[in-house]
Amino acid sequence: MDFFVKGVNVLKTLVTAIGAGLGVWGVINLMEGYGNDNPGAKSQGIKQLMAK
Repeated sequence: MDFFVKGVNVLKTLVTAIGAGLGVWGVINLMEGYGNDNPGAKSQGIKQLMAK
């Protein structure tokens, strides 16, 4: 039984590590998305909105 308990603990650790890695990756992708906003395009969009 000890073998199975150790195996389950290893799997728990792996799943936790993979989940944490995906979470960090997601946060980085969100930050990149906000960082790549083009201020010129935003300005143009607001001008068009105000012109209507």
